[in-house]
Amino acid sequence: MREAWNKVIYKIWAPVYDRFFNAGIFRKARMELFQENKIQNRDQVLLVGVGTGADLEYIHHTTQSITAIDFSPEMLQKAKEKYPNSSIQFLEMDAQNMSFDDHSFDVVIGSLILSVVPDPGQCFQEMERVLKPEGQIIIFDKFISHKRNHFTLQQLFRPVIKVLGTDVGLSFEELYQKHRHDIAIEEDKPMMLAGMYRKIILRK
Repeated sequence: MREAWNKVIYKIWAPVYDRFFNAGIFRKARMELFQENKIQNRDQVLLVGVGTGADLEYIHHTTQSITAIDFSPEMLQKAKEKYPNSSIQFLEMDAQNMSFDDHSFDVVIGSLILSVVPDPGQCFQEMERVLKPEGQIIIFDKFISHKRNHFTLQQLFRPVIKVLGTDVGLSFEELYQKHRHDIAIEEDKPMMLAGMYRKIILRK
């Protein structure tokens, strides 16, 4: 049910998404994310939940092997329109059930995806599954704050905000402990909004 609702929600979001999530502090955070984590020319890169392609601005010139997937055809179309003549492979696909072989990518990028999929644990496992040994997962997302006052507010508004297609009550720590296999956290850095949004780098 939530997957069908998400398709409706992101069909509505698609025309205006960049005005909110690729501007201001979000744009600054994305720039910092990829300035600090360089992608090599030979890396095979997967963007999980590419959306309107906001992250592609910072990486499309770094490698010739980029695959970008999204569950929403409308969001994916926006990304395609930004890069009509590129070598980027755009695919409509569920991040919780990817069709790629195991160990297919050197870098897997999950930007604002774990907090929107119905089953973030399954999505995280899939990201790990398709990652090559020694590969890197780059996550930029919102997670539940450890600060008590922030935690209370996030939990209070969680049911309402979920209707808009996102979850402000997701704990990365619980997700990682439950679903990790052969992957380690290299970096966990607060990025914006008092640490609610974080950059998390993992290595297989």
